[in-house]
Amino acid sequence: MTLKNYLWVMGTMTLLCWGIFALMLNLIDPTATNWLGFMLFYVALFLALSGTAALLGFIIRFVALKRDLVFYAVSTAFRQSFLFALFIVIALFLLSNNLFTWLNVALLLIIFAILELFVASYKKSRLK
Repeated sequence: MTLKNYLWVMGTMTLLCWGIFALMLNLIDPTATNWLGFMLFYVALFLALSGTAALLGFIIRFVALKRDLVFYAVSTAFRQSFLFALFIVIALFLLSNNLFTWLNVALLLIIFAILELFVASYKKSRLK
């Protein structure tokens, strides 16, 4: 897949996910829905955030930094956007269940930082 095709598909799918998320905000009543409505809400938000962060991360890496090959910039941006979106969705889930404390967020942040450092160091050790 070429870079142009990737950006076009990722942009289109991200816009579609934001549209689905906006539609869900208008259609689903949080006081009357079941677990399926909440799950669809969080999945739509996760996909929309992940796509947006992946595109923004790639643009920042490709335009501003210009250090890596395109493939490495895309894979790094996608991996970090996945972790970022997962962090936001888990934090919102904790907030909705009244479990959002600074200790939980700090632990969650430490877990995601360790995970990102592990994956980044594993990829570097594999390349050698």
